[in-house]
Amino acid sequence: MLKQSIKIIEDMQYPSGLFAASNPNVKTGYNLSWIRDNVYTLIGLESAQKYNLVRKTLRALLEILLKHENKIDWAIKEKPKHAYQYIHARYNPNSMEEIWESWGNKQNDAIGALLFKIGDLEENGIKIIRNENDLRIIQKLVNYLESIEYWHDKDNGMWEENEEIHASSIGACVAGLKKIRKIVHVKNELIKIGQEELNKLLPRESETKEVDLALLSLIYPYNITTKEQRNLILKNVEDKLLRDKGVLRYLGDQYYFRNGEAQWTMGLPWLAIIYKKLNMPDKYAFYSRKTLEAMNERGELPELYYADSNEHNENCPLAWSQALFVASLEE
Repeated sequence: MLKQSIKIIEDMQYPSGLFAASNPNVKTGYNLSWIRDNVYTLIGLESAQKYNLVRKTLRALLEILLKHENKIDWAIKEKPKHAYQYIHARYNPNSMEEIWESWGNKQNDAIGALLFKIGDLEENGIKIIRNENDLRIIQKLVNYLESIEYWHDKDNGMWEENEEIHASSIGACVAGLKKIRKIVHVKNELIKIGQEELNKLLPRESETKEVDLALLSLIYPYNITTKEQRNLILKNVEDKLLRDKGVLRYLGDQYYFRNGEAQWTMGLPWLAIIYKKLNMPDKYAFYSRKTLEAMNERGELPELYYADSNEHNENCPLAWSQALFVASLEE
């Protein structure tokens, strides 16, 4: 199953190195590439020691940012006032052009995730940065987070929805800045103020969401919660969002709503990884079994199942979910 899942993920990679969010042939828009989804897809490939694929993808993401460097310069010069002025979250995987469509485009966590993964890999001896151009654009990403004042910037968050201050977005940026400061210059204050604002929000995700699947990112991969914060997040997610075929993103989620909120499969291997790292084998086994039960007959993990149903949507497989499954076996 591990080999099969790795093959499923590899089949979603374009020649550019970027991954589609789902099957490259789907008609839902998930044939496109998101910065965040690519970073989470790499978590699985890194766990499987597919380092050449990991390098290719991260360098492709750096190429995208270099291609749009002028836009980043403008955002550093003056804090963006409109969503289109932010670094875009989604690209054509062949041309690397922005997708100009109305979208929840303000996704600060995507930049934090990218900085985190580059810093993390470099720290572990896996070279991603090629030259001065890469170093320059990485430094500009740090300056960009300072310009947008990420610690209290209302963004669309991991789920690309209403603009709020999201704990998961602040946390991603804090984690990214901590990891990348060994490579480029990061002001201590830039991390400190983010950590303070994060602690004020937790264990909530935002003003409107008490509990959210996105909060798991603060435990894994970012590992920036206290033990108390971690335990509260896990308790809330398991008590309020866990379902038979997946985990709700949050209570009241209207995306693919059909007699109830959709069940997202990524939550199951995500919880498995966390409990494996916490050395809780019974919980790890429980979520591993639930992940296998959520797979279709081809061994694929779809984006989601409809509420109280064995029917999944057309975004199948979801690269993010499949990658977390690989990581849950390999981590």
